[in-house]
Amino acid sequence: MGSLPHVVEDMGGVLQLYSDGTIFRSKNIKFPTPLQNDDSVFFKDCQYDANHDLHLRLYKPISENFSAKFPVVVFIHGGGFCVGSRAWPNSHNCCLRLASGLNALVLALDYRLAPEHRLPAAMDDAFTAMKWLQAQALSNNGDEWFSEVEFDKVFVIGDSSGGNIAHHLAVQLGFGGGSTELAPVRVRGYVLLAPFFGGEVRTKSEAGPSEAVLNLELLDRFWRLSLPVGESRDHPYANPFGPKSPSLEAVSLDPILVVAGENELLKDRAKDYAKRLKEMGKNIDYIEFQGKQHGFFTKEPFSEAANKFLQIVEKFISEYSV
Repeated sequence: MGSLPHVVEDMGGVLQLYSDGTIFRSKNIKFPTPLQNDDSVFFKDCQYDANHDLHLRLYKPISENFSAKFPVVVFIHGGGFCVGSRAWPNSHNCCLRLASGLNALVLALDYRLAPEHRLPAAMDDAFTAMKWLQAQALSNNGDEWFSEVEFDKVFVIGDSSGGNIAHHLAVQLGFGGGSTELAPVRVRGYVLLAPFFGGEVRTKSEAGPSEAVLNLELLDRFWRLSLPVGESRDHPYANPFGPKSPSLEAVSLDPILVVAGENELLKDRAKDYAKRLKEMGKNIDYIEFQGKQHGFFTKEPFSEAANKFLQIVEKFISEYSV
């Protein structure tokens, strides 16, 4: 008789991959942060992809100014492409904060997770969500919440692996935010919050020290489970500047804001990403939050640092909404 299946990859019990290829996902996760309530924001769930049964969550501020319309913020959650959901407290709470703090309609999408659905599934789903948004703009009987938005003022915020997805979406849509294939929807800019990029050559910040939640072993595990089988961390999905990655020199990009914490393992990759694109003449800025680790906004969206982050994003949206 053969040996019984055993765990070969373990994400703290939240996700486990067994030797026979089966996967266990826990439905009883003890989150360190409770779900927040905000009486100034309505929210509801919608299906955006019937083929894959994917949903998103809409957040709408309660506004008494009926003449003003909301910009749209598309939020893409993190989790190393392997875990996470629009309904998890870290995603839900920060989207409440984004909606109220930016006075915007926030669209928080779920996407297919690895290892059941390896990359580029998540990138494909983000584009599908944008096409769903376009369908709302073109529909005569679409969701009533969209009667109060400006479809030509869309901004994408990606957290961690969501930041990686946002990068690939920016490259796919090009300058003008898909003004041709997504019209009348237009993406004006992207905010990459500690984007999850990788590479075979280690950076200084990856060497540590480890963060309270993240360590290099966990980051490597995310890549093993999410990249196409047999591929390395230099794959274009992981490393925008890897040996096999297409050059971004000739790609026209909308404005990008990259934000990272000073004490993040991913800091050097985020900083290098912004530096390289800046050298190519792209409209990109990098901002670093002193003393902060990964997830400082999503974990504590009502903190002083979160307030500062929102002020920066609000200025970014205002500048590129014209």
